[in-house]
Amino acid sequence: MHPVTRSGNSALDGLISIGAIVCLLLAGGTVLGLANRKHFSFGWLVTAAALVFINDLLLTNGYGLIPDMLPASDWNWQGKILALVGTLAIASLPGFGWKRTGLTLVQSEGSLKSCIPGALLYCLFFLAIGLAFPSDAASAETVAFQLTMPSLEEEAFYRGILLLALYEAFTRGANRFGVEWRWGALASCLLFGLAHAFAYTDGAFAFDPIYMALTAIPSFLAVWMRLRTGSILLPIVLHSFGNSISLLL
Repeated sequence: MHPVTRSGNSALDGLISIGAIVCLLLAGGTVLGLANRKHFSFGWLVTAAALVFINDLLLTNGYGLIPDMLPASDWNWQGKILALVGTLAIASLPGFGWKRTGLTLVQSEGSLKSCIPGALLYCLFFLAIGLAFPSDAASAETVAFQLTMPSLEEEAFYRGILLLALYEAFTRGANRFGVEWRWGALASCLLFGLAHAFAYTDGAFAFDPIYMALTAIPSFLAVWMRLRTGSILLPIVLHSFGNSISLLL
């Protein structure tokens, strides 16, 4: 099973794809926010939308405008590295901060023990997928990429700076399972799913609901563990497991 991808599409297709996602975020977020104006920041919603665009711009090597300086490969090492560097730079800005965005090795006291059931559930979920949809024999480069780049880049972005921006956009929350849930948690998971399951290609929008579910649903566990521990470390480790287990079975 493969995600809907924009990697081979034209720059225009990529811009249409990310433009549609940004418009969905702004339109849906504005409607949701206006229903509870006291707990809504349009400025932070716009910031979140800008982050989504910047991340996609870097992932696609500036929609092909940035020359690929790395050796030829089947995997987008350069785009992932650029996007990760961009995320780290943004996390360093005032208003974000590495600790606030979870880019820290420090774990909240007692949180790792409480995350064991969720971590096991996450691993079992992807183990079941790996057994149900076995992969072909993978090269060493494929294994290396899947063990590192997606988890480092995507967790730092989706569970780091983007989650913070969306939590600042929708400030009303409810405490459940030891963390404060806000609409930003749902939005970040949906955006994560759309990044894998939605694209504009061959003159039409493509959407894979199965892949949307397989990415967006387990990301709720990742968000919970990020909020519970105060760090993206555990989500990174589990994301690496989820991406690579089917290659190692």
